[in-house]
Amino acid sequence: MRAQRAAMLTPGGTAKLKLANDDTRTKSVIVAEHVSKSFGEGAEKRAVIRDFTLRIQRGDRIGVVGANGAGKTTLLKLLTGEMQPDEGSVTLAKTLNGVMIDQQRSLMSPDKRVRDILAEGGDWIDVRGIRKHVQGYLKEFLFDPAIVDTKVGILSGGERSRLLLAREFARKSNLLVLDEPTNDLDLETLDLLQEVIADYDGTVLIVSHDRDFLDRTVTVTLGLDGSGKVDIVAGGYADWEAKRKERIAQPRAKATKTPDTNEGAATAAPPPQQRKKLTYKDQRDYDLLPARIEELEGQIARDEQALADPDLYTRDPGKFATLTDTLEKARAEKDAAEERWLELAEMVEDQASTAN
Repeated sequence: MRAQRAAMLTPGGTAKLKLANDDTRTKSVIVAEHVSKSFGEGAEKRAVIRDFTLRIQRGDRIGVVGANGAGKTTLLKLLTGEMQPDEGSVTLAKTLNGVMIDQQRSLMSPDKRVRDILAEGGDWIDVRGIRKHVQGYLKEFLFDPAIVDTKVGILSGGERSRLLLAREFARKSNLLVLDEPTNDLDLETLDLLQEVIADYDGTVLIVSHDRDFLDRTVTVTLGLDGSGKVDIVAGGYADWEAKRKERIAQPRAKATKTPDTNEGAATAAPPPQQRKKLTYKDQRDYDLLPARIEELEGQIARDEQALADPDLYTRDPGKFATLTDTLEKARAEKDAAEERWLELAEMVEDQASTAN
């Protein structure tokens, strides 16, 4: 699927809109043409999305990545029709029927039983048009069928996430929107989620910070860097990262070229480019950032676990607000730290190759 989508993308990273035949055209479910979106007024106005064009086809698995504040949620809302662009257009197929799986789990009351969430209190559930016994369906999502009458509030954060997935995947739809779906999921459940997504007949839009999950799941990655530009890359997070590194390397390569001043005349080879050496601060950051990133990942996991408590907002809204703010700052710092370390790692590799 990735190879097929790669063939449909131009080298510049925008989707070809002129299609070879009507059969391909009928497969398009979302068409975005020259879409732009800004926020703020006057000097404070900031372009979040600039001149974005993409044709999403039935069966595509689209990953949306970027640092916090880069515009991932805005892009998702534009593509699903929840938000209108300032310029350009987004056209949704008339038959599009979407389901959004939200990480907040706000619709699952802790006083309800598992049976209530899945089957409205009954014994049977309609799974995309197929009638199944609720206990048998629970087994498909790695639950002990005996929990069918257990209260949701007793379940762990990971179990509530899995129950939410089970409920949403049962609905008949052809567009699935997942916002940070991997939060609180153990490895076994992550494998299950990947399998379910792979078997899903419709189109999938995924916003996630989980690089490995995206590499295993998506066919196209939309990468935002905060400037308004959206990279469109066939493949997962690793493919987008490789494209970014290639773009960074291109100006370096151009800088090493010396144009001929006298055609046909012999010219001396340009002196080797002086590579930037690591300063004391660079070396210190390179050594210490991995531990800081690991520390932030632990903090993020703890905050997410605390926010998974469905009663927290009612019991202590102040703590809920503080945790939410702390979590956002930790995620932003982690993204920045990872970007900084990747830049430093390139510099270290350059120095090592020079030394050799």
